[in-house]
Amino acid sequence: MINTEIKVSEIELSIIMPCLNEAETIGTCIKKALEYIKSSGINAEIVIGDNGSTDGSQEISKNLGARVVDIPIKGYGAALMGAINASRGIYIIMGDSDDSYDFLTLQPFVDKLREGNDLVMGNRFKGGIQKGAMPFLHRYLGNPVLSFIGRLFFNIAAKDFHCGLRAFNKQSILSLNLITTGMEFASEMVVKSALFKLKIVEVPTTLAPDGRSRPPHLRTWRDGWRHLRFLLLYSPKWLFLIPGVTFFLFSVVFFIITSFTAISLAGIKFDIHTLTYLGSMIIISYQLILFYMFSKTYCINQGLLPASFSSRFLNIFSLEASIIVGFILFLGGVLLGVYLFSFWAGKNFGSIVDLRATFRILIPSIVLLITGIQTIFSGFMLSTLGIITNNRRN
Repeated sequence: MINTEIKVSEIELSIIMPCLNEAETIGTCIKKALEYIKSSGINAEIVIGDNGSTDGSQEISKNLGARVVDIPIKGYGAALMGAINASRGIYIIMGDSDDSYDFLTLQPFVDKLREGNDLVMGNRFKGGIQKGAMPFLHRYLGNPVLSFIGRLFFNIAAKDFHCGLRAFNKQSILSLNLITTGMEFASEMVVKSALFKLKIVEVPTTLAPDGRSRPPHLRTWRDGWRHLRFLLLYSPKWLFLIPGVTFFLFSVVFFIITSFTAISLAGIKFDIHTLTYLGSMIIISYQLILFYMFSKTYCINQGLLPASFSSRFLNIFSLEASIIVGFILFLGGVLLGVYLFSFWAGKNFGSIVDLRATFRILIPSIVLLITGIQTIFSGFMLSTLGIITNNRRN
């Protein structure tokens, strides 16, 4: 049993476990955690974040001396966040209650926390994955791909983004204001830790087949998509800016060329039809860049993302600047339209034989008019986001 007379101020470590009908295995997990606490001599507590179990998991946990916290909001992240808020330790170790992680081997996590690290990730690929412990798709597709995307988007050295056994400094993690309630909570924790410059390290850990007779709560495709969606939404640079700038530059270069003359490549002639599509690509890619500005401004003002160089650039892109730039673009479109109208008037407003020549003026005019309007009203949108979010913070 845990020594319940330990003062709150003396608790160094809280071991937390999310639980939803884990009567088959939660007792084993708690007993292993108790054995680690006894052998290490650390002042610790065990907290169970129960998500509405109906199989007696709460009674088993209480009888073994764990503290059970009822979490009414459903989801893996909600259960963990409830347990984190209820914990009293300086440090927290979280692990699944399905007996797939070994709670006897927690000392490397504690050692790294005592060294001053904020988040200590377990790495199952370094520590060892027993046969049957991880489905084929998770081991060779889901985890490697999502972890690679996470490292690419957020420059994180961790190789195993989704290990369920990890440790952290409670106050450091609470400062991140984690908000997701589902399985993507695992990604949110490591992503926001990296974005806000917390110290992250990895230690090897093992993964064994879970001890349950029922299927796991994790759903491969549903939860995999939720992780991927989170990574995309938290990286407006990769979701909007990089594809937007790439297509914008490509479109502008070839748009300018085909505005003056047709292009022949490998015997294929690219003319005004290509020019029309390139104009559309410019408008779409420019809109992606504006979406980046909207999402970046909102996330920074809400505290979801830290300020960066790009945020300082957004401060320069004021309402007044957007109106000026947008007006110049719009005026360029108007002038081309006036030139085209005068050309038509010179033909006594009759039929124009050389449509290619007129379309090389018409299409750029339309693109300039649209992007000019987009720029002006995007400036108003950015200003609106700034006003709303600043008022909420105040």
